[in-house]
Amino acid sequence: MTNLLSRPSPGTLTSIYRKLYSLYGPQGWWPGRSRFEVIVGAILTQNTAWSNVEKAICNLRAAGCLSSPARFHRLRAEKISRLIRPAGYCNVKAGRLKNFTTFLFKRYGGMPAKMVRIPTPDLRLELLGIKGIGPETCDSILLYAFNRPVFVVDSYTKRIFSRHGFFAADASYEKAQALFTANLPSDEHIYNEYHALIVRLAKERCRVRPRCEDCPLKGVKNVAKDTKR
Repeated sequence: MTNLLSRPSPGTLTSIYRKLYSLYGPQGWWPGRSRFEVIVGAILTQNTAWSNVEKAICNLRAAGCLSSPARFHRLRAEKISRLIRPAGYCNVKAGRLKNFTTFLFKRYGGMPAKMVRIPTPDLRLELLGIKGIGPETCDSILLYAFNRPVFVVDSYTKRIFSRHGFFAADASYEKAQALFTANLPSDEHIYNEYHALIVRLAKERCRVRPRCEDCPLKGVKNVAKDTKR
């Protein structure tokens, strides 16, 4: 396999978005009561289902830990680990959450609102510099917590669009992301909804063992000539 990308016909990705939106409607992502809570959720959702993250978030809310970044930052990693156990990898994720809050207080005085003024490329570099935050988590934070037009690529995106011939299954994150940003308007609302719709399709139909017979994208195939980017 290679990292070759296929240049889609004009409007193909927009057409897919419209098909999915027509079928499923708005998904209401990302659930969260504050910008900080959305960031916590983005870190917790690594390698687990959102239903597990919801349980962890409920535990944190019930303990009053999400009332402010300052209160969360004062928690010991061991307590965070206990509260987020439903999300899996609790010790690792507790460490990553502490890494983020340490960054937040050192760089922005513990105030996520101060991050709003930072240009997207600069903020992305800062977030990627935090241990435990990779491209997918970083871009989820940018899109959902700060409403930046950054397309999030996850395993579901790669599964669906590699099966339909848009890129190889082992395409890099950056190259897969570039396919969408080059062929869609730079609009955070579209990127938000598209990502949520992809997840919905992957969970209901484009599973590891796909249900192709009733897939809304049945027959969609990118047959354009592969081109390096």
